[in-house]
Amino acid sequence: MKFHPLKPAKWITDQSALDSIIPALSRGPCLAVDTESNSLFAYQEQVCLIQFSTTDEDYLIDARAGLDLSDLHSVFNDPDVEKIFHAAEYDVMCLRRDYGFGFNNLFDTMQAARILGFKHLGLSIMLEDQFHIEPVRSFQKANWGKRPLTHDMRQYARLDTHYLIPLRERLDEQLRRSGLHELAQEDFQRLCRVENNNNNAPLYTQISGFHHLSPQQISVLDALCCYRDELASKFNRPLFKVIGARALYALAEASPRTIDALETIEALSPRLAKRYGHGLIAAVKRGLEAPPIVLPRHKRSSPAYIRRLEGLKLWRKKKGEAMGVQSDIILPRDILEDIAVRKPKDVPELKEIMEEVPWRFKHFYGEILQVIT
Repeated sequence: MKFHPLKPAKWITDQSALDSIIPALSRGPCLAVDTESNSLFAYQEQVCLIQFSTTDEDYLIDARAGLDLSDLHSVFNDPDVEKIFHAAEYDVMCLRRDYGFGFNNLFDTMQAARILGFKHLGLSIMLEDQFHIEPVRSFQKANWGKRPLTHDMRQYARLDTHYLIPLRERLDEQLRRSGLHELAQEDFQRLCRVENNNNNAPLYTQISGFHHLSPQQISVLDALCCYRDELASKFNRPLFKVIGARALYALAEASPRTIDALETIEALSPRLAKRYGHGLIAAVKRGLEAPPIVLPRHKRSSPAYIRRLEGLKLWRKKKGEAMGVQSDIILPRDILEDIAVRKPKDVPELKEIMEEVPWRFKHFYGEILQVIT
């Protein structure tokens, strides 16, 4: 497939312009999609820009312009229009989180490349390798919530989708030639169902290593995390730009009761100690006065389960090496763990567990049963 020329992208900032392009987005048979968010610059990350490319046009929809995007529900959910992403999981989670979109019929060029055993998976590198297109300046860490967007930012954003349709064509051809098209399709179907399941987790679980603290220290950590969350919300800044996780852990571990004690904590910069010292001490006090947070005890895994799990992991690793792909291409982690837990005794039981991955069941069921029995 040839590229359509790089004529100016259509910048969509008003409702009438958005309404006018819905028929073009719905015409099919495929549509390239990407998003840009402001995770590095806001307390609550939001989608700030949605990019679409058809075989004829590139569109940039300003998601900060107060538009009613509800008509895009039908586009994303249409089984007759294939939506092409590069690294779809993050975009799907963001679009579902912010707008409640459902998804049907996806093609992920990065996952396709992983299944084909590509070593380099970044979009710029893939376009350079496949089409000799020189990479453009990266704006991955730019503030996509700021307006107006610069010309270079718009150009970067439109190029994220402009070449996805021909890239998809080339990768799909390679998948079919390699006999891996069905494998890719089952992964694309799984991506349609991706959810962000961490929204209700306690704040202290955001801090790596929290389980090494005592129950009372975890209560202190929770109070500190709540304090940081309040500050981040007030200033509309991401959590890590208010107080870093390492500093919170050190504060919970030491539980300082005075400013002098707080200032001795190396992980907390003098600037933060001066700015937030009294608030941090108050949070520590609340944590010390709160009931200890006792983490639930996990039931010790049986030796038989551990043998099944380790056996499956070893088999998956060797199989991946033989096929020249990463091990999760052979068997996704969630399904591997489910097999180890449920220990299927025969083919029908294993088939039920592997219902979402029929290609893998067809090709690997015998080896899997041999590993776990």
